[in-house]
Amino acid sequence: MTMNTSQTAQPHDLGPHTAADRDRYYAEGWWQDRVLYDFLDAGAAQHPERVFVSDGTSTATYGSLRDDVVRLATGLRSLGVERGDRVAVQLPNWVEFATIMLALSRLGAVLVPIMPIFRQEEVGYILRHSEAVVVIGPAFFHKFAYGALYQELLPSAPALRDIVLVRSDDPVLADDFIAFDTLFADGDVGELDAALGGTATADDGFLLVYTSGTTSRPKGCYHTFNTMHAAARGIIDLLGITPDDVAFNPSPVAHSTGLETGIVLPLIAGAGTHFQPEWNAEEGLQRIERYGCTFTFTATTFLSTAMEAYQEGRHDVSTMRYWVCAGAPIPGPVVQAARALFPTISVLSLYGRSENFATTMCGPDDAPERSVTSDGRVVPGGVLKVVGPDDTEVPIGEEGDLAFRGPSLMLGYYREPAETELTYTPDGFSKSGDLGYVDEAGYARVSGRVKDIIIRGGLNISAREVEDLLSGHPGIRAIAVVAMPDPRVGEKACAFIVVNEGHDLTLEVVTGFLLERRVAVQKLPERLEIVDALPMTAVGKVRKNVLREVIAEKLTVEGVIRA
Repeated sequence: MTMNTSQTAQPHDLGPHTAADRDRYYAEGWWQDRVLYDFLDAGAAQHPERVFVSDGTSTATYGSLRDDVVRLATGLRSLGVERGDRVAVQLPNWVEFATIMLALSRLGAVLVPIMPIFRQEEVGYILRHSEAVVVIGPAFFHKFAYGALYQELLPSAPALRDIVLVRSDDPVLADDFIAFDTLFADGDVGELDAALGGTATADDGFLLVYTSGTTSRPKGCYHTFNTMHAAARGIIDLLGITPDDVAFNPSPVAHSTGLETGIVLPLIAGAGTHFQPEWNAEEGLQRIERYGCTFTFTATTFLSTAMEAYQEGRHDVSTMRYWVCAGAPIPGPVVQAARALFPTISVLSLYGRSENFATTMCGPDDAPERSVTSDGRVVPGGVLKVVGPDDTEVPIGEEGDLAFRGPSLMLGYYREPAETELTYTPDGFSKSGDLGYVDEAGYARVSGRVKDIIIRGGLNISAREVEDLLSGHPGIRAIAVVAMPDPRVGEKACAFIVVNEGHDLTLEVVTGFLLERRVAVQKLPERLEIVDALPMTAVGKVRKNVLREVIAEKLTVEGVIRA
C-alpha cells in the first residue's frame, strides 16, 4: 500500500487489495489475464472491418487499428521505450490517442495522460513527477505550439528523452522533435508483432492519471489494466452495453472519465466509439445522429448545453439510450428537464473519482426519480461505506466521508506513500474527501466536499444543499456556493450566480426563494456575486478554490478582513 519508488511498482503489487481480494476478483471476472491490446487483437480477428474509433477527421477499424498499433509500438521501441516506462500523452480527442494507448499496452509501458489545456506549471510537474521518458503532443491545437512548451520544460525533466508531435503540417521538424507519422514501422505486421515479444500482465502498472482542477498539487493515481477493466466491466453489465453500441465521447480522453468510457469500455464490449475533439452542442447533436451514437458519459454542462441547442425536427437523437452525467452531482431540475426534452433517453447520474473511476451509479432499472434524489448505488463489485473523522462507519443516513473499496481501486498515489496512507482506512477503503450519506436502500447522495463545508459560528452548512435548492430558480443558469471569511462568525456563505437572460436577481430574491423552501436562516447566502461564467475544470467541475480566492480578495479590498 505504501508504494515508494521512482520506477513502477513491482509486478503484481496489490496496493490496498489483499491476496483474498485478488482471488475473489479473478473468480468473479473483475480481474482477468488479458491486457487492453488483447481485446483489440481479438476484435481484429473476429470483425476486422468494424469501425472502432472515429473523430470526424480520422477513422480506424478494428483491423486497421491493430496493424497501426503494432507498427507504432515497434517505432516506440526503437526510441527505447520498454516495459514499465512512462510515456506522457497530451492530445485532444483524436484517433491517435487510442492508437498510442494501445501501443503502450502492447509494449507494457505506462500511459500518463495530460489534459490539453494544461501549460507550463501542470505539464512540467507531471513530466518530472512521473519521470516520463517520452512526451507526445499535438504540433498545434487551439493555435498553441506544444513543441515550444516541451522544449522549455526539457531541462527541468531529466528523464525526458524524446518529444513527438502529432498532426504536424511541416514534414521536416526541428532536431528536438520527432514527427509522429515517422514512428510507424514498415514490414509485415505479424513479423513486427513477434519481434516485440511479450507485454506486461494485467496486474502491472498501466495508467498514471493525475488528479486536477481543485488542488494545488496533483496526485498520480496508479492503475493496472485490471483496475480499469473492473470499472468498465461493471458499467457494461449495468447498462447492457453490446457490440452494437457506439459511445459518444466529447469528454476529454486525457481525463479518467473520457479515457475509461471512451476507449476502454467500448473496446472491452467489442463496440465502437466516436470522439468529438472540441465541444460544441450543435455539432455534438449532429454527430450523435451521423455516427449512430447510443450512450455517453459527460459532465452535466454538456447535457445542459445540448438541451439548449436542441430543436425538434432539426436534430435526431433517437439512437441514444443513455446520457450519464459524471464529474459532479447532477442537479435535479436538469434531470427532469432532460427527460421531458429527450423522452427516449435515460438520464442517469454517476459519481466517480480518478482513484477508482466509478463509485456509484444509477442504472436503467432504477426508478427515474433516483437520478434526481441520489447519485446511485455502489457499482457492481464494489463496497461503499460512510466514515467519520475516526474512520469508523457512521449509521445509515448520517453524513460522512464516502469511502470505497473494490476491484477498480488504484494501487496508490504514485511516489506519494504518505498521501496514499492518508487516503485509506485501516480496512482498505479509499476515502474520497466527499461528504455524503447512504439511505436504507443503498442509494448514495454526495452533499459536498469535506473541505467544502461552510462553518458559520460552529454550524456546518452544506454548500451542495443550498446549490441544489437554488438550481430550481428559473433565473439561475449556474450556481456555486462557497465559504467567505468573516471576522465575527468565522465563515459565511457567498453565492456566485450566472443569471439567465431576462431575470434580475438580488440577494433578497435569492434568500426569499430559499426561505419559501423553509431553509434555516443560518444557511442563507449572505452575499451575492453575479458573474458571466463560473471557473470550470475541463471535466465540468467548478473550481471553488478560485471562487474562494476571489471573494477573499474582494473582502480584503473592502476592509472587511485584513490581508
